[in-house]
Amino acid sequence: MGLVLALAGLLWGIGAMMKAPYSARWSMIGVLYVAVLGMQLVLPEANPLRQGTGGSLAMWLMIGGAVALVLSYRQGLRWLRKRVPAPDQSPGQPGDAPFSDTELNRYARHIVLREIGGLGQKRLKDARVLVIGAGGLGSPALLYLAAAGVGRIGIVDDDVVDNSNLQRQVIHRDDAIGTPKVFSARDAMVAQNPFVQVRPYQRRLGEEDAVTLIADYDLVLDGTDNFETRYLVNRACVALRKPLISGALSQWEGQLSVFDPASGTPCYQCIFPEAPAAGLAPGCAEAGVIGPLPGVVGTMMAAEAIKVITGAGAALRGDMMIYDALWSETRKIALKRRGDCPVCGEDTRA
Repeated sequence: MGLVLALAGLLWGIGAMMKAPYSARWSMIGVLYVAVLGMQLVLPEANPLRQGTGGSLAMWLMIGGAVALVLSYRQGLRWLRKRVPAPDQSPGQPGDAPFSDTELNRYARHIVLREIGGLGQKRLKDARVLVIGAGGLGSPALLYLAAAGVGRIGIVDDDVVDNSNLQRQVIHRDDAIGTPKVFSARDAMVAQNPFVQVRPYQRRLGEEDAVTLIADYDLVLDGTDNFETRYLVNRACVALRKPLISGALSQWEGQLSVFDPASGTPCYQCIFPEAPAAGLAPGCAEAGVIGPLPGVVGTMMAAEAIKVITGAGAALRGDMMIYDALWSETRKIALKRRGDCPVCGEDTRA
């Protein structure tokens, strides 16, 4: 029997040296096994060759049966594993799958925070956040939402990257000039965190699709620079009872607030009943803006989003934060709901 085992080891070693596939090596072992069985069946009992290979047919049949049982068990396990659908844990696909080791390590600084913890991080992973505008405010907000592990992030913007954007819109690179902002932003976010799902919507939000699109998300961040879109987004969020985090900036000053009438706080139109007359609220192209200011306000918007999703701390519901970068001052003012607001007032709730 020892001779047969030594010969089997020699055949396996030769196959390994020749880099033969495992199936070929097992085939050689199988041929040897059949040859040994043949000797036990054909040769006389006193034959030296039969004696040298064990001298017992029953012993070799038991060995063959044991090996066949082990191989059948392994093959059965493989078949069962193929039949059971694996949970989707691929990067960019939010869901109920537990965190991978990489994700746990990535979000460890969140998880050790008492106000967030594992449950809060799971809420971030399950959250769906829509960011309208991939410009100055959207750039830092999108990057930090992706870094924080928000499971699904939508981006709405119809513009393309321009050289003049790069002074403040830090999500875009010089080689992305001429590329739609939603795709430039998506690439940067996925490169930063492949475990989030990013949905780009290259369009200008309109009356016909605002409600439909916002309905697919839990929370909206508005970083647009025109009042028409701001009022449209506000109406859709109020109708769908979705919290709206709105930011704005000009020159050296920025502001943000969380508008959530479903929680008893004002909506955007409560505070800004009408758009200012033409020329009274010039955009960044006309009035200018210091480059880091959108980063400060956009990052604050991302922080408010994390608080709203996880329930940590006190979000800016019913308050507006005003940041003056020129004089390094921050003020917070209380906001009141208007009963005659055409969007969330008493008449609209009747």
